[in-house]
Amino acid sequence: MKLVICVVHNRYSDALEKGLKDKGYRMTELASSGGFLKKGSTTFLFGVKDDDVAALQKDMQQICLDHEAKKGKMKDVDSRYTSFVVEAKESLPILTAFHNSSS
Repeated sequence: MKLVICVVHNRYSDALEKGLKDKGYRMTELASSGGFLKKGSTTFLFGVKDDDVAALQKDMQQICLDHEAKKGKMKDVDSRYTSFVVEAKESLPILTAFHNSSS
């Protein structure tokens, strides 16, 4: 089991949330900000089976590309999102840090 942490530029967050829910993914959404993407962002947490990580990453990329086809590509943004894949059994310290920073 993997924990996928995805920090998404706000322009793509609604499209990703809807698109991934439509594909059956379950997620936790956290409002986030800071220097990672230099703009407003949303952090999604996904718990997925090891074999499903590549499919999730492909689905995220395709949803963003489809969104850009409709809305146009952003000129001032280098990335749509940044994601990290962590072994779920090793994710407790990360989740604790997220919880403590939002308190």
